[in-house]
Amino acid sequence: MHKLTLIALASLVAMLAVTASTALAGATKGGKGVIARGKCSASSVWKLKAKADDGRIETEFEVDQNRIGRRWRVTITQNGATVFSGSRTTLAPSGSFSVHRLLAGAPSSRILATAKALRGGESCRAALSL
Repeated sequence: MHKLTLIALASLVAMLAVTASTALAGATKGGKGVIARGKCSASSVWKLKAKADDGRIETEFEVDQNRIGRRWRVTITQNGATVFSGSRTTLAPSGSFSVHRLLAGAPSSRILATAKALRGGESCRAALSL
């Protein structure tokens, strides 16, 4: 092969190796993970995020009602097992609440989060899979 062709080929292989390692780093700690969004049964919206973090799963469930001081009953499950059950109150300035949990890592996880407003009965149901 021509010397210039060999240099170009070597450069291409090196560039692909760097790109592949960067892509793998984004899929582990520091990556965006999985984000799901949706609407609740009335005007509120929800967001559920999960990402791998040192062998565990960093999880955040957020409900935005745009009203301050409203209480909600919240449950989060991982592969059918309850990992959080409690109440949260929407806070200023946005009128939202969030629940953060660091879950046990699993090869594949199905995370389900539900919230029900104690006043008015609005409900939210969020799900994602890792």
